[in-house]
Amino acid sequence: MLKYKAPLRDIKFLINDVFDFQTHYKDLNNGENADPETVDMILQGFADFSENVLAPLYQEADAEGCHFKDGEVTTPKGFKEAYDQFVEGGWQGISYPEQYGGMNLPMSLNLIKSEMMGTANWPWAMYPGLSTGCINTMMQYGTQEQKDLYLPKLVEGTWSGTMCLTEPQCGTDLGQVKTKAEPQEDGTYKISGTKIFISSGEHDLTENIIHIVLARLPNAPKGTKGISLFIVPKFTPTEDGEAGERNGVTCGSIEHKMGISSSSTCVLNFDGATGYLIGEPNKGLKAMFTFMNTARIGTGIQGLAHMELSFQNALPYAKERRSMRALSGTKEPDKVADAIINHADVRRMLLTQKAFAEGARSMIYHAARYADKMAQGVATGNDEEFEKWDDKLGFYTPIIKGFLTELGIEAAKHGQQVYGGHGYIKEWGMELIARDARIATMYEGTTGVQALDLLGRKVILQSKGKVIRDYTASIMRWCGEYALDKNMRQFVWALTKLCAEWNTLTVRLMLMARKDREIISAASEDFLMYSGYVMMGYHWARMAAIAYDRLENGGTESPEFYKAKVQTAEFYFDKILPRTSGLAESMVAPSESMMAMDIESFAFLD
Repeated sequence: MLKYKAPLRDIKFLINDVFDFQTHYKDLNNGENADPETVDMILQGFADFSENVLAPLYQEADAEGCHFKDGEVTTPKGFKEAYDQFVEGGWQGISYPEQYGGMNLPMSLNLIKSEMMGTANWPWAMYPGLSTGCINTMMQYGTQEQKDLYLPKLVEGTWSGTMCLTEPQCGTDLGQVKTKAEPQEDGTYKISGTKIFISSGEHDLTENIIHIVLARLPNAPKGTKGISLFIVPKFTPTEDGEAGERNGVTCGSIEHKMGISSSSTCVLNFDGATGYLIGEPNKGLKAMFTFMNTARIGTGIQGLAHMELSFQNALPYAKERRSMRALSGTKEPDKVADAIINHADVRRMLLTQKAFAEGARSMIYHAARYADKMAQGVATGNDEEFEKWDDKLGFYTPIIKGFLTELGIEAAKHGQQVYGGHGYIKEWGMELIARDARIATMYEGTTGVQALDLLGRKVILQSKGKVIRDYTASIMRWCGEYALDKNMRQFVWALTKLCAEWNTLTVRLMLMARKDREIISAASEDFLMYSGYVMMGYHWARMAAIAYDRLENGGTESPEFYKAKVQTAEFYFDKILPRTSGLAESMVAPSESMMAMDIESFAFLD
């Protein structure tokens, strides 16, 4: 059976030693509430709930799945009771204003909460997780009347939210959205259409579900410029803010999926449902991106969750399972064979999982500080501040989402390999992690979509390469601080070369695009993965620098922890970071070999 233990030691290393969250919180208007004692108490509360309530439900709920009958969805045994505990603890409102019932703590603590809950039981965590984006969108674009009506219940957790974008004929290409919104004399709209793949679209956990829906007004411009955003509640709220009459939105079916079977993925039919415009007409996509960026960070956390859970369960198995003798000599002569952790290849897989999980956590927590600043811009109504930090976070978003979810699949594969044949058997749980990890690369846009967003939009169209120059300049400034440090020389030298190469590759691709029109699409995924490996390398170097400092200057009761940090960083630079070489060569290869073949020539099956 899968087990989960919240990695509090590693979490505290990042928030205290690496990123100094306490100093960061002093610059936030809600940071004074996040004093060390409060943060420790909250972290322990997250850990207890995740370890003792959510984790034991994970495998049994997967076996049971969700139940669908007559438009209603029943979640697996134990989910409702766990959700009630979640609401009772006030966990949904941790990062939202007190005026709506929240704790008014920084957004970063909410992301840490999401990591723990998601690692313990990702399908369950999706139910409250979808509400986060709904709340953020309403905070940013809702009228005061809409905020007063919906936010107290959403922040409390007794109501939940969804994001309704995808339709049968379109996923990423939202310009094809056909759902209609007909204006009514009372200022409301009648929403008609079908949305598919709607996570948490119907369930029995909350009293009401608030759908955020993309739809078209009559005579709206074609394409993405003609999309508006609407609030469509499952039950229309009464004047006193309670769930009233049933609205015209029903669940037509739930999907039978490869993984996350205990998370309801719904087909929703809107049949003249009453909707309320949020934001400006025909500018719904901009408002929805607030929701989508939140969801993309959350999906990156899913990648981390699968890395961590797979590693935590593969490690004890590798210590206990015995097979053959180590090539360097017998390690346990009194046993029938050596534990497989003594074999170099098994250590390669375990260290890869460890390096991925701890590197991913550092990347996400760094981005979480930007999310804090962005949330402050929303809370204070400072649009300029919001845009500034939203832009900064925008560079990280496709990397965190695309790169980390791909590594989540790799980490899950390594976990199965450590278990050997048992990794394919359900009772051990490793195949469950592998199944659940797959969807993360498709949520909120596939890896290819994230890659095009990074290279095509963020790097080339929007910044002409400046975003890469700026980011590598920050790495180089950091490298300069450690240029004469003998311990850090290996990391500094490798990062210096990669920063120069990253800029060169960016310029080459921009120049190649003048003649090779397909090169950006052809190179984008290689570019994303290259960017992710370099970014994670930078984070590992930073963690190694802190670890060396703690080891050399004393004052620590756990030198083994810091020594392991340094050793993992060395492994990453020796065995993982060289992957960038192949990616660099591949991304600048002309697109001709991809595009030359006639479509009819892909297969000859007659």
